[in-house]
Amino acid sequence: MEIKESDHGNTLVVAISGRLDSTTAPEFERHIIGKIENGRNDVVIDFEALEFISSAGLRVMLMAAKRVKAGKGRLCLCALNDNIAKVFEISGFLAIFTIYPDSGAALAGSK
Repeated sequence: MEIKESDHGNTLVVAISGRLDSTTAPEFERHIIGKIENGRNDVVIDFEALEFISSAGLRVMLMAAKRVKAGKGRLCLCALNDNIAKVFEISGFLAIFTIYPDSGAALAGSK
């Protein structure tokens, strides 16, 4: 897994690539929760280059969403491939997150 981030005004875009599973989820959890705890409460997570997500990855997404919501912020996801979108659908997470087709749409939705 690789994590890249960029600032777009008040919005932090975090792009993850590779696999988000039981091996990589702790690293991503430290990264994203650290950002949120440091005041970043408008976050877009870009899944364009993510190949796989496990239940461990879903747990991190849920934790991040709860932290952002507690801070009255916004966390949304974008660019889910078909397989990852299916995992979110089966788990019921599509009802929890706002999903955008790409980062541009997610950023436009943040204004």
